[in-house]
Amino acid sequence: MTPQSISIGADHAGFEAKEFIKKVLQSSFPGIQVRDVGTYSEASVDYPDFAHQVATQVADGITESGILICGSGNGVCITANKHKGIRAALTWTKELASLSRQHNNANILCIPARFVPNETISEMVQAFLTTEFEGGRHAKRADKIEINK
Repeated sequence: MTPQSISIGADHAGFEAKEFIKKVLQSSFPGIQVRDVGTYSEASVDYPDFAHQVATQVADGITESGILICGSGNGVCITANKHKGIRAALTWTKELASLSRQHNNANILCIPARFVPNETISEMVQAFLTTEFEGGRHAKRADKIEINK
């Protein structure tokens, strides 16, 4: 089931890709509510500032899913995964985006803007947002991800 709302954020390296993704979301998912937390230019910024905002909105149920973009995708992914209830996945192909949903029930897609072209980004976003979690044996595994201390 395609989410009705999504949070999106990027640092300066991911700004251009973020703007492209917003257009993909508007054309491919009419009616989806997009919450853009920034950045709003290519001026240098710190990726955790945006990753924390997206992860908080998803964890708090303000939006159903999130997309984060930075140069390598690693920084935003590491940051988002510090939040309880977040399963952020770094992907660089359509297949990995689908598998992150099917097998891991990922709720935030992390994209390495410097390493994937717009066509692949579009495919990943569409796959991530239209792929369902399979549950079953994967649910048992996904339930073991979170540490409750």
